[in-house]
Amino acid sequence: MERFTTIIGAAGIGCFLLAWALEGWLPLHHLNKIPVQTLEQIAPRPSAAFLDLNRRYPEAFAKHYGEPNAEAFREALKLARDTYIAEGCWHCHSQFVRPVSNEDIRFGPVAAAAEYQNEMQLPQLLGTRRVGPDLSREWNKHSVDWHVAHFYDPVSVVPTSVMPSYGWFFDDKDRPNKSGIAIVSYVMWLGSWTEDWDLGNARPSASVPRKDGAS
Repeated sequence: MERFTTIIGAAGIGCFLLAWALEGWLPLHHLNKIPVQTLEQIAPRPSAAFLDLNRRYPEAFAKHYGEPNAEAFREALKLARDTYIAEGCWHCHSQFVRPVSNEDIRFGPVAAAAEYQNEMQLPQLLGTRRVGPDLSREWNKHSVDWHVAHFYDPVSVVPTSVMPSYGWFFDDKDRPNKSGIAIVSYVMWLGSWTEDWDLGNARPSASVPRKDGAS
């Protein structure tokens, strides 16, 4: 019996060490080879959506962000990520395309580690449910007015939506306020840094110049 207990104990320790190596050390060892990009690198200039919001809502934009320059854009992105987390958006909208349930057909190639090696993806907002669509590469999928309408009254653009209205993202004149401008810019920016990537190999394509920050 004592020998059996020893074998079971050794097997348990062995399984623990194997799990630690495969799930802990190996991913960390791999990811450490991929540099973590800064916000300045992945958002070097204002996105088209940010500039469009300035044109559509000049008074509100000037009040909260002043000029639509790179610094203001990055300020908006940081505020929006904090807001996205605080509002629990990640509960219903993942930022991770899984290799199951034909998600690659609906949302594009399965997510790769390199997509998350930037400061705006740490910690990663992988999500746990699929109540709404995946947002990891939402850039260029909808227009500014679509997103503004969607945050103000989701069923006005998606009749079957169960998403609540985010009226506090708007001022008393129904214009996007500081948080509203930020969250629309952020959602429309997500995944833009992979625009010219070879997602199958999870790296920028060597044959196509990068256009970081485009939306």
